[in-house]
Amino acid sequence: MRILGIDPGLRVTGFGLIDKLGGKLVYVASGAIRTPDASLPERLRTILEGIAEVVSTYSPTESAIEKVFVNVNPQATLMLGQARGAAICGLVTAGLAVAEYTALQTKQATVGHGKATKDQVQQMVQRLLDLPGLPGPDAADALACAICHAHAGAALEVLGKMAPDLARKGLRVRGGRLIG
Repeated sequence: MRILGIDPGLRVTGFGLIDKLGGKLVYVASGAIRTPDASLPERLRTILEGIAEVVSTYSPTESAIEKVFVNVNPQATLMLGQARGAAICGLVTAGLAVAEYTALQTKQATVGHGKATKDQVQQMVQRLLDLPGLPGPDAADALACAICHAHAGAALEVLGKMAPDLARKGLRVRGGRLIG
């Protein structure tokens, strides 16, 4: 399984690819799609085309993207959401299913706690993937998203297959607990 992780951003969108070989995670590539200092539509096009190029070059089989968090500045949140939307469009246009994870989830899966700093994420990604140096912050966040999916994706797939049977029995899962 080859997983493409995306850390969306309007100025810089990070990407990272890993292979999951059994229980081992192997680094493939990472980098950043940098947008020009231009209009919003031009930046979004750069993200869309950049994602298409990454998918074409590395042929991932799965993708994961970080969810947008709502911050103090609603305008910044909206802009980030548009960058994320362009990245998702690039992924689905390429035929990839898109898994979504919060920053808290990716930090927990990579560092072990959700309040990790960018520096801690970079260091743990370097260790987990046996990299010779620290990845850039945007690439590290994207690789952390791919790592999160490598760990959580299988569990989510099992739960997804169980969901119809649970629903027929009048049960559902909320917050990791079975409710009737």
